[in-house]
Amino acid sequence: MNKTLPLIQNADLKGKVVLVRVDHNVVKSGVIHDPYRIDATIGTMFHILAKGGKIILMTHVGRPKDKSTNTINISDKTSVLPIVEYLKEKLHISIEVPEFYSHQDQGYLSIETNINHAIKRLKNSETDAIYLPNTRWFKGEEAKGEEQDRFANQLAGLADIYINDAFGSWQAHASTVGINKYLPSYAGFLMQKEIKNLERLFNAEKPFLSVVAGSKFDTKIEPLYALLKKSDKLVLGGVMYNAYLCAKYDISIKGVDDNDKKLAGEFYKFSQQYPGKIVELPYVVESDTLEGKIEGKYRSLDIRKVKPGTSLNYILDVASESFGVQEVKDVFHSAKTVFVNAVMGFTPHFNEGTMALDTLIDENPDAVKLYGGGDTMQELKRLLPGLYIMALDSPKYYIFTGGGAVLKAIEQGTHLGIAPIDELIKRSME
Repeated sequence: MNKTLPLIQNADLKGKVVLVRVDHNVVKSGVIHDPYRIDATIGTMFHILAKGGKIILMTHVGRPKDKSTNTINISDKTSVLPIVEYLKEKLHISIEVPEFYSHQDQGYLSIETNINHAIKRLKNSETDAIYLPNTRWFKGEEAKGEEQDRFANQLAGLADIYINDAFGSWQAHASTVGINKYLPSYAGFLMQKEIKNLERLFNAEKPFLSVVAGSKFDTKIEPLYALLKKSDKLVLGGVMYNAYLCAKYDISIKGVDDNDKKLAGEFYKFSQQYPGKIVELPYVVESDTLEGKIEGKYRSLDIRKVKPGTSLNYILDVASESFGVQEVKDVFHSAKTVFVNAVMGFTPHFNEGTMALDTLIDENPDAVKLYGGGDTMQELKRLLPGLYIMALDSPKYYIFTGGGAVLKAIEQGTHLGIAPIDELIKRSME
């Protein structure tokens, strides 16, 4: 870990109001599906309380901003209230959520002075914590320039110290980057843990195997190039793999757009410089419909036997037989480090590929297994709950809280490629 990263354990917290940016973005349509990212920050919260600090928490939830119209939709679907209820029940503390005035479709324009009453109650121990509304409900959060700076300054005005424990929130927004300018800033315990485990990726023991899937090729293209260079073997899945197959075999697959085909073609051409690195999963599941796994409307096929120029329906999963191919098994069994940011099938109906993948990875007891968060983590818990529970406590496993942040770091080749971490270090050196 970089020695200049300012650490929470070196901060004087006694009697201070501490503003903590967390990544509790685990609510979908008002429901928490997996509290892992919330639980991962409890150590930081406990430390602040134990050292005599007063906590104000903040996170983003979902994407309430419509970037095409520049409007912000404040609704129960992206509210922090389910998170607050979870924390209240788990920690037996009282948490106050301040309310502000919403300006039509513009969200909250500022932090209003009525919050001072809540802060007074916090300081007097009438409440145990404050949880701010979704940071993305505020117009300044995702803004640029002066507007972002103004909101960051308002956030800083609430507290004495800022703690960033939101590894998964890697975008350079007011609550993750802008605020460092105005308050003494430190990394929380989760942030430190995530950076430490990133080093296990950057200094991966070889053979190093990466498994990456995605619903679009263009969203992961730069990290994919970086992983192709760094990994000893690379396995692809999802629509990203479909696009790759289109490029390699000169076929068409329904649901793969022209842009993805173009990018996949460039990637396939580039990959020829690294012969044998990409491990092909030959058996895939073709479906006539996206409506579910309907009897008679899906089938397993061997992609190697498909003739050039063929048009296929939707490829919605990697067939489990692919992970039984001896060549594929040998790659997984011999790896010393495995990085996984992948759901192989179209959820929630096409699950065999993901289950077979995670089971095969677990068959290698010696490898370090590093899982990138988000859907990867959620599907592991849904499909193989016993393995998920074991992985949480195993030193051979680590589950990151933010898959996007890990891919950003891989793309940049350093944890300093994550803007909020870089900003923490820069400000500490001033």
